[in-house]
Amino acid sequence: MHQITVREYARQTRLFKDAWKGSGKVYGYRKLHDNLMEFGETNCPNRVARLDRLAGFRAEISYKRKPGKYGGKPSVVVDNTLDRQFDVAAQNTAWVSDITYTKT
Repeated sequence: MHQITVREYARQTRLFKDAWKGSGKVYGYRKLHDNLMEFGETNCPNRVARLDRLAGFRAEISYKRKPGKYGGKPSVVVDNTLDRQFDVAAQNTAWVSDITYTKT
């Protein structure tokens, strides 16, 4: 088992700090680990997380929803002109679509 010196921890913490500041103080330990792997540093994610936490680096969370502020303007409800009668006499008189891809 190999021992890591205090000097090596300090060097790695400086590398983490530079990478963290370079990301705009956004990266968490996972992205810091990936970033440092690109530069040839060999660390496990657990060490990066531990040194990250000890140095006081915090990842930027994308957004926080404010309580009680859900939705925006009320949606417009369109009348049901087909009244569930999907059999039509001629083409292009009624159109339907599927919006299951829309995230709600």
